[in-house]
This record gives sequence, C-alpha cells and structure tokens, in this order.
Amino acid sequence: MHRKAYILLLATMLFWAGNAVAGKLAVGHISPMLLSGLRWMLVIPLLAALGHRHLATDWPVLRPRLWLLMFLGFLGFTVFSVAMYGALLYTTATNVSIEQGGMPVFVFAASFVLFGTRTRPAQFVGFVLSFAGVAVTAIHGDIHRLIHLDVNFGDALMMLAVVAYGIYTAAIKARPQVHWMSLMTVLCLGASLGAIPFIAAEAAAGATILPDATGLAIIVYVVVFPSLAGQALYIRAVELIGANRAGLFINFLPLWGALLSVLILGESFEPYHALALLLVLAGVLLAEYSGRKAAAQVV
Repeated sequence: MHRKAYILLLATMLFWAGNAVAGKLAVGHISPMLLSGLRWMLVIPLLAALGHRHLATDWPVLRPRLWLLMFLGFLGFTVFSVAMYGALLYTTATNVSIEQGGMPVFVFAASFVLFGTRTRPAQFVGFVLSFAGVAVTAIHGDIHRLIHLDVNFGDALMMLAVVAYGIYTAAIKARPQVHWMSLMTVLCLGASLGAIPFIAAEAAAGATILPDATGLAIIVYVVVFPSLAGQALYIRAVELIGANRAGLFINFLPLWGALLSVLILGESFEPYHALALLLVLAGVLLAEYSGRKAAAQVV
C-alpha cells in the first residue's frame, strides 16, 4: 500500500512540475484565465465517457455532498490554477518553486484545524529538511539570492494558490467512498463553473489570448496529465497514506521541475541540485517513517 502511494505521488509531482513549465511556456500563447478554465472544462467529457457508469452508481452518495465537493473543486482546482498561471505573468519560476514547497505547512495546519490531526516532531523535522532542499534548488545554491528575493504581486498570488491547495488537500480526506472518476467529475464541474467569472473578467479587460498552435499543445498536456491523471493519482494517494504524508511529497515538485528544465531547456545539472535532492529525500523518508510508525501504533 505504501509503495503504491509513493509511486502515485512521484508521478503526480512529475505531472504537476510539467504544469508549472507549461504555464510559463503558455505566456503569450494563451491567456491564464482561459487556460485555467479549459483545463477543467475539457476533462469533464473525458470523465463522462470513461466513467459514466460509476457516476450513475455513486450519485446517491455524492448528491448530499454535491455543493461541498463542488466548492472543494473550485478551491483546489480553479483558485490554484488561476493564481498560479496568473502569478507566472508577474514573478519568476524561482519564487514559484519556493512558494509551492511551502504547501505541506498549510496541509499540516489545515489538517489540524479541520480534523485535529497532530504532526509528530519527526514529521516536522522531515518537513524542514525537505523544504531546505527546495530552497537550495530555488536559490541555485546562492544564499544571496534568498536575501535579495523580491516580493511582488505574483508572489502574493502564488501564496494564495498554496493556501487554497493546502486546505483542499486536507479537506479531501473527508471525501465520500466513491469511484475516483465520480469524484473527479464533481470536482471538475465545480472548478469549471468557478472558472467562468475569471474568464469573463479577463475578456472584459481585453486580456484574452486565444490559443495558437503552442497554446493548443499546452492545453492538451494540462488536460491529460496535471488535470486528469495527476489529480486522480493524488486523490488515491491521500486515501492510502493520508493528507499530511501525501502533502510532504509536494517538495519533489521543484526538483522534478529542475529535471524538466535540464531535459527541455538544456540547463546543466549543478552540485546544488544533488544537495537539494539529498535533503528532500532525507526529509520525505524521515517524515514518512514517522507517519508509518504512528499509523502502526494506532492500529
């Protein structure tokens, strides 16, 4: 069960790292609000085609919680996407990497507020280690970059995204026991409806950019991998090992992003990348060992 969750989470973080790269590449090829809305709107027909039987079976269970689940879809999918794609217009990938690495803190806090979930000391130490690895990656091993880090509107947007997804990650733990396709359909419905006002506001401001060939390719990627596959795998992983432990793997996201930069942009792999990888792995392993030990004691 644990190994399966680890594989699912590592794949999820790879897809999401690709989403950040895609969002940066999308600048000038498709506007951020339109991209955010389309990624969820286009997932719904795929889910309907593949899982309509599951949805029909699960509907009696989903219906009493429909509005709550749709709100979680809006919070975790729309708010996060809108804020992240918007942030990439104003801030750097370095800033976004650091801020995404802070997600586990908000998962821990939201889990405590919503469910009274306690964070063990070893889990907290593991978070500090893994976040240190994220910071080393983001500042390219140069402490002066951290000291002189600029804070702007994009950084504020990204922090909003981090908080929204932290709450979503913790709250999704209380999901009804239904097939993942049924759950995703309802979440994506909430996300799609929630994206409409943002798309309308973008159009009213004259900022809409219709997708060109590059924009269309980006849409295909974000629909299939970060949106459909990534969210489904993450939901399943949270089921297997819980929100706190699953949330810690988000620290792999900037590392996957660095790897994609090497492969796609031709950047070199520096010694600080190796140091960051060791710190993140050590933090995840420590926190995960503590989480498994706590789960075993409860059982």
